[in-house]
Amino acid sequence: MNKIRKGDEVVVIGGRDKGRRGTVSKVLPDRVVVENINMIKRHTKPNPQKNNPGGIVQREASIHISNVMLWNALANKGDRIGFKVLGDGRKVRFFKSNNEVVDR
Repeated sequence: MNKIRKGDEVVVIGGRDKGRRGTVSKVLPDRVVVENINMIKRHTKPNPQKNNPGGIVQREASIHISNVMLWNALANKGDRIGFKVLGDGRKVRFFKSNNEVVDR
């Protein structure tokens, strides 16, 4: 079970985009892709078979998962995540600072 999942709001804690927030759009092993964070320019060749004109395309690159923290809206900061099992047997994530459950 991953601490960060697709759709989570995260804050970047390291690198050139430090302090920026965004939503996780893709989770890879040890890496995440966050919307509008870590933008790179990709030079693509034209491909008439795929109707691709080519040129310089901007897209998101992945960030190592250690450089992002889950955003805690109640504390208004990035927060560490822990796991606990509820009384009904569900395993859920919770914020370490205020014990608020992330998963509903």
